[in-house]
Amino acid sequence: MTTISERIKQLRTENNLTQSELAEKVGLTYVQIGRYEKGKSNPSSDVLQKLASVLGTSTDYLMNGKTGQVEAQLTDMELIKQFQE
Repeated sequence: MTTISERIKQLRTENNLTQSELAEKVGLTYVQIGRYEKGKSNPSSDVLQKLASVLGTSTDYLMNGKTGQVEAQLTDMELIKQFQE
């Protein structure tokens, strides 16, 4: 099972971002991103939301590694779009 620190690092690299680039987008320093990735510090709920947004995921995935809720939300959005059409 992966940890929040491993998920942050994995998503950052998948998005081709350096620690500095991610830090800039979230409003932090690269040192703080490094602390998160090494498991020496955990992001606040505010920062967690920003990280999830920049990394294209949910806070639930970052914290727990669960993706089911995101998939359900996508399905709901598809249904809404169909109803609107």
